[in-house]
Amino acid sequence: MVDSDRPRRWPAYAVAVLFLGYAAGKAAFALQARLGFPGGPPVSAAEAGSYFMDAATAQWLATASGVLGAGVAIATVTALGRRVPRTLMLFVLAGMLLAVGGGGGIMIVDGFVGMGVGWQWYHGALGLLVIGLFLEMIRSYAAATRRVAG
Repeated sequence: MVDSDRPRRWPAYAVAVLFLGYAAGKAAFALQARLGFPGGPPVSAAEAGSYFMDAATAQWLATASGVLGAGVAIATVTALGRRVPRTLMLFVLAGMLLAVGGGGGIMIVDGFVGMGVGWQWYHGALGLLVIGLFLEMIRSYAAATRRVAG
């Protein structure tokens, strides 16, 4: 039988790799001053022109958020990260879950139902995977940092 309270490190490493992949994709598009993501639906020139921010700036900010997200994911399984107060880390992870869940949710709905910009079914499956991994990372961090009464 599998102990579901046992902390696991691999989800944090997987999330970090996904965040770094996200950052790399955003950096590639930042260098081209394009909105969107490699392998994702194309962003029309009209949409890009009406965007509230310069495309390159927006993509570099997204690149930075991906690198930061990878750092937080790794912090959940390292000694240095465990020095961060548990309440603060859980608060940060909850905020990240809103962003990851929102992005993944959009990919899921558009990928499986078709109500959006053109994500495909495999993007929806990826959205499910990312949300699941992120939830497992949070559960594992909470289990590892829980104080045992005694």
